[in-house]
Amino acid sequence: MPFHFVKREMLMNESVLKALKLLDFFIEEPELTLRDLARLSGMPKPTVYRFLAALEKYHFVKKIKYSELDIRYKLGTKLLELGNVVAEQLELRKVALPHMQRLGSEVEEVVHLTIREGNEAVYIEKVESKKALRLFIRVGKRAPLHAGSGPKLLLAFTPEEEFQQIISHYPLESLTKNTITEKRKLLEEMKKIRADGFAVSEGEQDEDTVGISFPVRDYTGNVIAALGVSGLKYAFREPRLTEIKERVRVAAEQISKELGFIH
Repeated sequence: MPFHFVKREMLMNESVLKALKLLDFFIEEPELTLRDLARLSGMPKPTVYRFLAALEKYHFVKKIKYSELDIRYKLGTKLLELGNVVAEQLELRKVALPHMQRLGSEVEEVVHLTIREGNEAVYIEKVESKKALRLFIRVGKRAPLHAGSGPKLLLAFTPEEEFQQIISHYPLESLTKNTITEKRKLLEEMKKIRADGFAVSEGEQDEDTVGISFPVRDYTGNVIAALGVSGLKYAFREPRLTEIKERVRVAAEQISKELGFIH
């Protein structure tokens, strides 16, 4: 990469960090003036003003004009939205983990919990298998929505308007020879997942692996996560495959029930 591009990217990252650092000063004082923020941050007022304008545009801060000479800033609603998302994820993990641990001891395979963030799936919790040969999944791992049982399930149960927006511009990149790369086939797969109520993946992210995922719903009935079990292909032959599928279904329903979902 050319040096001037690297330098520009570094400067942009530093600017983002400095802008976000301004938010920390509101922890002690809920309302601050431009002068206050310049003094606390040690940055020139024009620089702070520029950062505040960007933060205000995206609702991280809100400007309050008491008078022409008294203009202050306070934290905006975007942080509340983000805080609610984090709280929901923490609650979801707290509720799901005991059920995941129980499921893991029953099936002796990797158990994972996945949520959707925009056009990606994120693995937010897992329970490892004790097998010597096992599939490795990292918490925080991001995956495309068209590959893997959890990601596909989340895409299938995305609200229709958002689903259409994603699917119309979504790049179907190949991760393995089994990854779905044709839009027509993906739409057929989405239809099947909705009809079956679960998703299956065979070697779509990693070859010679199988994954099975069922939906986790909140109290409104919306699918907020995918509970899945994954492992090496040899361990998912019948009749064990049917047994694993049933155990995942029951665990997902138990988590959903604890989150307030009623059939």
